[in-house]
Amino acid sequence: MTETHEATSTGFRTQNVRNEIYGDAMTDDYPWEPPLAGTEAEHLVGALDRLRTTFRWKADDLDTAGLQTRIGASSLTLGSLLKHLARAEDEMFSTKLSGAPIGPPWDTADRHTDPDWDFNSAANDTPEQLYTLWDDTVERSRARLDAALARGGLDQLVHLSWPDGRHASLRRLVCDLIEEYGRHTGHADLLREAVDGLVGEDPPAGWHARGGRVTTG
Repeated sequence: MTETHEATSTGFRTQNVRNEIYGDAMTDDYPWEPPLAGTEAEHLVGALDRLRTTFRWKADDLDTAGLQTRIGASSLTLGSLLKHLARAEDEMFSTKLSGAPIGPPWDTADRHTDPDWDFNSAANDTPEQLYTLWDDTVERSRARLDAALARGGLDQLVHLSWPDGRHASLRRLVCDLIEEYGRHTGHADLLREAVDGLVGEDPPAGWHARGGRVTTG
């Protein structure tokens, strides 16, 4: 995949973003862009939302065959990534954040028999089920994260703890989810190109998921 970059007074950005100075107009056409100079929380949440949006764009508007396309020896598919990242979202902002039990469909999965259940079971789901699962989960995640930030900011300790009793911070959870999306959005780049040749670093201006509810906070 080849990406073209253009130099600007503020640095480099791919041409498909086409906002040479990161001006205020960016928010209308590219609402997933992080702020130019916000708080730490705004930047971390912005980075996470940009990755969420890019991933959803890469997985968007495909039929069963498209969502089950594989490359080489890898068992990864865009469908399995949709389901896996939905689980990562739900675990991050339920069990790890507050200790609340994780809900369906994860609560009935036999993870002892099949540790990769979220990846493997996606082959049995329809595109509508997979898109709805990811969209609903991200909507809940945004609400839970916003509420947690309002309660105590990034420095607050969360339920997740190490064997020695130390607890992780909310900052650690957000950074871990950014890392998870960064890894799998790269996989999605390759998978989507194999499906229909779609390439690019960012969604086009004004993009919305077809039949989905992807928005930014």
